[in-house]
Amino acid sequence: MPQDKSVYGGQAVIEGVMFAGKHVNVTAVRRKNNDIVYYEVPKTSKNWVQALKKIPLVRGVVGLVESSSKGSQHLNFSFENYAEDESGEENSKDKAAAPKEEEKSPWNLTMILGVAVMGVLSFIVGKLVFTLVPATLEQLLFGNSFNNIFLHNLIEGVIKIVFLLSYLYFISLTPLVKRLFQYHGAEHKVISAYEAGSELTVSKVQKFTRLHYRCGSSFIVFSVIVGVFVYSFFHWDSLWERIYLRILWLPLVLGLSYEALRLTNAVREIPVLRFLGYPGLWLQKLTTKEPTDEQVEVSIASFNRMRELDQQISNPQGLKSQVG
Repeated sequence: MPQDKSVYGGQAVIEGVMFAGKHVNVTAVRRKNNDIVYYEVPKTSKNWVQALKKIPLVRGVVGLVESSSKGSQHLNFSFENYAEDESGEENSKDKAAAPKEEEKSPWNLTMILGVAVMGVLSFIVGKLVFTLVPATLEQLLFGNSFNNIFLHNLIEGVIKIVFLLSYLYFISLTPLVKRLFQYHGAEHKVISAYEAGSELTVSKVQKFTRLHYRCGSSFIVFSVIVGVFVYSFFHWDSLWERIYLRILWLPLVLGLSYEALRLTNAVREIPVLRFLGYPGLWLQKLTTKEPTDEQVEVSIASFNRMRELDQQISNPQGLKSQVG
């Protein structure tokens, strides 16, 4: 990793990539005319939020809520650009050509709105559903079969994994999600290349793996594993009590999962311990796809712009009016 040892993260958006820097978050999106446009947002955070982000267990939950909120802004930017492109094309094409052009596009309005809603609500609603549905199903199927709480939680964890893998597999078959997953892979490749000290050119970045230890996909796997152990400390006598306990201790599970993710990233260079991150890497084989050169180019552009603005803000001269 470069000497400044900065740690960067990002996310895929519609036809682009967002990178989070020290002082600014930047999204680069490729328009239909092949231009790359940017959305640059200086990072602002209350002092009490920054203080919470330094506390183990608490920092994971705070970071997840914050990244979910800010990520939705960048997803909305990418949606607006795509909608503008689509609107311009639709006004210039005749009805006879419309079905053919629509068939070529991997996106449509319904799909994009679905992605936008998912980006805003996934952290709250998605996590609750993913937590409660497997618990309910396990209780209905095996609740009266035995009394071993750990075994009940283990089966619940297996159900979660089966649901997760099935869901990811089927949505990855659609053009919509495939492109998102390709940009996800492009994001990982750029971060890996940067951490290896490589020059950020398309040809060199493409040589790196699309899998990364610090990915949010790995966090999902850890939340399942951690939940099996945490929930085993609490006995329940009914389905509703079991659900209540899941909701009550969900912040603890998320906090511990985040710490586990940090740990696996810290020890990934230690041969004996690097296997701890393998479950998350295996899941990323579904949540990332090999990107095209054009998609890697967008990811590099986003990362370079973020680094440029970060350096300008860190400079005593300041960024002045360059960030909108």
